Amino acid sequence: MSVKVLVAYATFYGSTVEVAEAIADTLRKRDFEVDLMCAKDVRALQPYGAVVVGAPIAMHRWHKDVRRFLSRNRRTLRELPVAVFALGPVTAPVVEKEWVDARAQLDAELAKFPWLEPVAIEILGGKFDPAILRFPLNKFAGSVAASDVRDWDAIRDWAGTLPETLMAHPNYTGVVEPSG
Repeated sequence: MSVKVLVAYATFYGSTVEVAEAIADTLRKRDFEVDLMCAKDVRALQPYGAVVVGAPIAMHRWHKDVRRFLSRNRRTLRELPVAVFALGPVTAPVVEKEWVDARAQLDAELAKFPWLEPVAIEILGGKFDPAILRFPLNKFAGSVAASDVRDWDAIRDWAGTLPETLMAHPNYTGVVEPSG
């Protein structure tokens, strides 16, 4: 039986989709069948045995499309193994406090979904390019320089831990049967 995983993401400017692609590619190399989709476009979770979901944290909030995805799919996600990632720190060099703050912000967002029990949670570095920001964010950017602190080795390493973690979930079957 083919193992099917959904990697769902939300992104403001494309950085998170690149991270989601790297996660999906890593899972495919481990013989998982993977669908990569924007969270707002996901209509059904029935074909999936596990879900990886991620989005950036900006202005102390997780992307609204991921929050809506979680709310919209609450019933099914309660039964599936779910791994969560967020892009946090974006400025180089990243100091430890930024990682801690990003994790606290993600924890605060996840607390809004007390029914969700992720099997894995990870904060990853993000990317910041003030040249592509839209109003009003471009007004807040000021003279902050562009930076990219995504660590591709760390991203692939984390994704490489997911197969064992997802399959260890008590409800993991590789595929979810449609509910009646």
